[in-house]
Amino acid sequence: MATSIDLDYPFTGRWRAQNSPANRVPSHGTALLASSYAIDFVPVDAAGRTAPVTLGSLARPEPPERFPGFGRALSAPVDGIVVAAHGTETDHAAFRGLPSIRYALTQQRRANSGWVALAGNHVLIEARGVVVALCHLRRGSLEVQTGQHVRVGEAIARCGNSGNSTEPHVHVQAISTRDIERAEGVPLTFKGSLPRNGEVIDVTG
Repeated sequence: MATSIDLDYPFTGRWRAQNSPANRVPSHGTALLASSYAIDFVPVDAAGRTAPVTLGSLARPEPPERFPGFGRALSAPVDGIVVAAHGTETDHAAFRGLPSIRYALTQQRRANSGWVALAGNHVLIEARGVVVALCHLRRGSLEVQTGQHVRVGEAIARCGNSGNSTEPHVHVQAISTRDIERAEGVPLTFKGSLPRNGEVIDVTG
């Protein structure tokens, strides 16, 4: 098994790194579903916000279209072969404030339902003995299919809010095999380093 993998960022523009990694179930910093080294990237605007906060946004679910990052283009972070491509899950409402607490109470149900319930729409790319997963993609946005060779920077999908997601973002993890139930997490870096939790990355196109 490869001991680590270095990736390009799978996007351009401004994104904030979150859970890099965090000690949380069902994802990030745990061995469950090989997510030991997973990281989230949340698209933000020039002010570093995912979307304007209002009293309403703290009290009730919001449509994902309200977030300016919803639908942002995502690209292959590594040269490889697409070994899975799933794009039919619904983009559900986003949850901040009190709604996010209620949503958190349903995480165990999604974890019990398996990989697709957590990942939502996703693409798996096999490269250099490692499988790289990009998850929570927008429904109907996939531009690749299983068996396709992709190169760094090639369009693969758009940022969505499917699966176990409280707001539009992309979840990236590296795993030892495409069999997610048996895979182990693989450490990953981006252009030679790992973003700090909360760091805003600005990637020019």
